[in-house]
Amino acid sequence: MEHFWTKPGLAVCAAGAAAMMACGQPAPRAAEGGAAAAPSSLALPGETHLANVRQLTFGGENAEAYFSFDGTRLIFQSKRDGARCDQIYTMRIDGSEVRRVSTGKGRTTCSYFYPDGRSILYASTHGGGDACPPDPDFSRGYVWPIYASYDIYRADPDGSNLRRLTTTPGYDAEATIGPDGRIVFTSVRDGDMEIYSMNGDGTDVRRLTHRPGPDGGPFFSRDGKRIVFRGHELAPGPEMDDYLALLKEGLWRPGKLEIFTMNADGSDVRQVTHNGAANFAPYFTPDGARIVFASNMDDPQQRNFDIYMVNVDGTGLERITDNDTFDGFPMFSPDGTKLVFASNRRDAKPGETNVFIADWKEE
Repeated sequence: MEHFWTKPGLAVCAAGAAAMMACGQPAPRAAEGGAAAAPSSLALPGETHLANVRQLTFGGENAEAYFSFDGTRLIFQSKRDGARCDQIYTMRIDGSEVRRVSTGKGRTTCSYFYPDGRSILYASTHGGGDACPPDPDFSRGYVWPIYASYDIYRADPDGSNLRRLTTTPGYDAEATIGPDGRIVFTSVRDGDMEIYSMNGDGTDVRRLTHRPGPDGGPFFSRDGKRIVFRGHELAPGPEMDDYLALLKEGLWRPGKLEIFTMNADGSDVRQVTHNGAANFAPYFTPDGARIVFASNMDDPQQRNFDIYMVNVDGTGLERITDNDTFDGFPMFSPDGTKLVFASNRRDAKPGETNVFIADWKEE
């Protein structure tokens, strides 16, 4: 969905990093089939909202971990065990019972549980071929692939009984689900990156956003009434021309992105952030009053992302993580007592991204 952590320079130890980072220090390994106990020092100075931080994955690229609606399991994407591109896995919230639930073919992203726990959702390119699609050509600068072969699939929790929900040409991905089972996702089916919703079986597709420029990464509030997303509305000119030309080639050059909210039907769009940085991966607090998100707003080099929290009206900005490398993809547990996120902290090898979970403390 949101591959900011793969940006060159993001997933490696920052030059001159503070001693607290212990850059490159090996992480504690889990016993086979179980979870590892992570030391409390995984919460860095200044991270006053986080307690009892535990590392759940160890090695490879692991990110976008999202809670089941009952708060007992996580579903995430991972490139591990020699795999060339991401596949979808589930695990318990203590890091145990890790299971691959995608086919092992193509590239996958953006997974989520259905509210009743009887199905899972993810996007995959395997409908366009078993091999991993080619990586983008960075000779044109830092660009993301918007693979036209991505479609959204539904499966049983173990990955069986796979059903394809989208069949339109072009990119369909970034799907998450509301409490009533309604799916919200990103698509380029109308020639722009826009947000759509559909029923849990893929019927009744409705377009929600109608703004020129990249809108995506949507999540419902816990009551299902609002959607939070990242976007960048473009005016006619060179930036728009570049965006549309790349999109025709299945590419996107991410840059400035702000956080927005809207009603579940796409009405009442409101801008939350106004900092001109790359803000992404937003998620509502369980009460819907605040939003956690990732941003590089405090890094002059714009390579380091941390997690922030803000009121839905844009006031009360707080920095939640204070790490010299990447922190992102935050999500609260349904009861608001835990925060799961992805981070480069304590990577055993430069470039590793792992999933962490912390107890949440209100100050």
